[in-house]
Parts: sequence; C-alpha cells; structure tokens
Amino acid sequence: MSRRDFLRRVGMGAGSAMAMSVLGPLRALANDEKQSTAPNRMTYRVQHGSGEQISLLGFGMMRLPDNQEEVNQLVDYAIEHGVNYFDTAPMYMGGRSEVLTGNALSRHPREKYYVATKMSNQRNHLWDFKEAQKMYYQSFQRLKVDHIDYYLLHSIGGGGMETLNGRFFDNHLLEFLLKEREAGRIRHLGFSYHGDVRPFDYLLDHQEEYHWDFVQIQMNFLDWRHASLNTNGWRKDADAEYLYNKCEKTGVQCVIMEPLRGGAFGKMAKELTNQLKAVRPNDSTARWAFRWVGSHPNILTTLSGMNKMEHVKENVETFSPLEICTEAENTLLAEIADQMAGFPTIPCTTCAYCMPCPYGVDIPGNFAYYNEAVNSHILPLPDKGAADYADKKKQFADGLRLALPNVETWARSCADCEECLPKCPQQIRIPNQMSRIVELLRKR
Repeated sequence: MSRRDFLRRVGMGAGSAMAMSVLGPLRALANDEKQSTAPNRMTYRVQHGSGEQISLLGFGMMRLPDNQEEVNQLVDYAIEHGVNYFDTAPMYMGGRSEVLTGNALSRHPREKYYVATKMSNQRNHLWDFKEAQKMYYQSFQRLKVDHIDYYLLHSIGGGGMETLNGRFFDNHLLEFLLKEREAGRIRHLGFSYHGDVRPFDYLLDHQEEYHWDFVQIQMNFLDWRHASLNTNGWRKDADAEYLYNKCEKTGVQCVIMEPLRGGAFGKMAKELTNQLKAVRPNDSTARWAFRWVGSHPNILTTLSGMNKMEHVKENVETFSPLEICTEAENTLLAEIADQMAGFPTIPCTTCAYCMPCPYGVDIPGNFAYYNEAVNSHILPLPDKGAADYADKKKQFADGLRLALPNVETWARSCADCEECLPKCPQQIRIPNQMSRIVELLRKR
C-alpha cells in the first residue's frame, strides 16, 4: 500500500499529514539536507508531508526562450545535474511557458521531476468558477501530466481581502482545489504572495482548516528588512523577515521567488560589489544571493528564472553543494542591504506582469534603465546650479536612447490610465514613477 493510499484510508489528506510531521523543531531541517551520489552533488531539502527530496535550486520557467529545442537543452542539463523542481504558470509567456515546460519535461521519466503551476485567475472574468476550472484542466493538458505536484493560488494579496474572496471563496474555487488535493490530482497545495499582507496572514492563520503544504514568498537579502521601504509607492506589504518567520512558526515550508530581485543584484553599484569581491573574489553577486537564501533552514527550494545555459551551469555549481553563509558574511550582506535601501531605485523585478501597456510604454524597460542610471551614479541629478548638472542630464538622456531606441516606448507615452496598477505584484505606483522619468528629461 502506498503512503498516499494509507493516508486516505485513515482519513488524512496530504495537508493533515504535513501538519503532523512538523511537530519537531523546524531548525532540525538543517540536518535534512541530503547530498546525492554521482553524477551530481545537488543539495536537497525534505518536503515535510511526503518525504520528497526537493532540489534546493528550483527552475523558474517564467522567462524561457521561446524555442523548444533551447528549452529542452536547459531542462536536460538541469535534470542531469540534480534539479527536480520546475515552476511555471498559465499566464507566463501568454501560456507558452506551460507548453514549453510540458514538452521538455515529458521526455523524462515522471519520477525525475516535480512540476509546479498555479491558478492564475487574477483577471476578473476568471473569477467565474467554470472559467477558473477550465484554466486548471488546461494546465494538465499543457504540462502532459495526470497530477500536479505543487499547485499554487497565484499571487494572493493583490487587491486585499476583497479580491481574495472573489477569486477563491465566493466562487467555491478553493473548496474545489482542496478536494482535488484529496483526490491526489494535486499532491501539494500552497499559495504565492505579493501585495497586501492581510490575505497572507488570513490564510496562514487558518492553517488548521486548509493545511497549506508550502507558501511561495519573495525573499532576498534586501527584501529581508527593506521590502516595505518605498517612499514613492503605496505598499501595504511586509518585509521578507516577517513572511519567513510566520511560515516557520506555522510549520509551513517556503518556496522562494526573486532571490536575485529580478536580476537587480547583478547590476549593483560598483562600490557595493567591490565589498563582496574583497571577501570572495571569484564569486558573483548571484552566488552570494543564492547562498544567503539557501542558508535559511525552512526553505524547500529557491527559484531561479534561468534562460541561458551559462545561468543554469553557474547556479547548479552554487548549489552542488550549497555553502552556508557564515555569520560574518550575513553581517556584510545586511550592511550592503542597508546601503542599497538608500539608493532611490524603483523596486521593479522586470516580471512584465504589467505588460502590454495599451499606450505602448515599455514599463520594465524604462524602470530597468532608470535603476541602472541610479546604480552608475548618473542619478539623482545634481543641483541645477552644479557644474556637472548639464553633463549628467545629457548622460541620462543619451543612455535612454540607447536602451530604448523606439521613443514611442518611453515614459512620456504614459497616459496615466492606471490599467497597470492592479497587475503589479510589487505594488509600484507606475504612472507616478513614469512622471518622475519624464521630469528628468524635460528641458529647463
């Protein structure tokens, strides 16, 4: 008799089994890491309820190349070197991500991988139960599976409790998903969080009712204590330290997204990267960030959106095995985070959920260039009376032309329609930020 059949016969779902299995100290998770034998040395974490060995490096499939052969090569290398967790969603790449992922993974034995996808019913018309159910079944077809290992309520928090109720409670959709878990078509049920912290608190505060198997949160050494530091936005969210600690206290393991903050750590100011190079000259900022996240024991897996073979190889090496951060290294990263928090950057992770803009604005492109200008110390512009004011302003304008050659995609095309606002998981007040960029370019 399989473990799942046994649990079902005695009246326990996967979530109930998980709840019983975490009665011991969560800090013991650090001892649950397993090193596999040849041909890989990947670090694994044990999923509480099932005992599954999950690679601490997970493959995020949101930014894949739209070429099946390239995706196949990336997936093949990852699986060969011990990666077994693959995360996608119906909305990624307009549905192409699930298709590409399914085609690539289905070429491998089913026991070689765990696939995660989501109920991406953020748009109002998808709150209808039948429309949401259609999305759910479509994921099975695209992924070519008869069960989904890790299924998520996608990005709860946006729109607060009212939206949570509309998406999952009023339409009885959560009730349906819980039954699907009991039936075994969903093996583990969880949710991902961005935005208003109240839905996050509500779902975890009702753990005895829902038995969440995992929670996906945004966590990195900057967001640990600076996620809510946004003087130009309208955040209602919480720092990653709060999110992680609440999950740990509740007995729910974390899946981590944005460990590199949308790639921002690869474009840090030079004086910050120099501090890291002084300690570990051969390590990239990405390796520092991954090591910091993986050093936390209540992490099940850490997602990386890899779209190039060089990224896959470097990340695999970082986690094979993972070298835990020392106390001194943690202190250094905390100091660097404090310094980064003082930079007037826009907290965009380039996820492109805000796109397409009905007026043609390349929202993530504008923000990426703005942040690059801040990190290279072109911005903020000096006082108008300063000797280098005109030169700095020209550098900013010239750089924007190189970054976004099509002027129709510039911030000045923003019509302040606010269609992008409910789509942004970082809750950036996008039109306000576009106005700041336009102001920088305005002739005096």
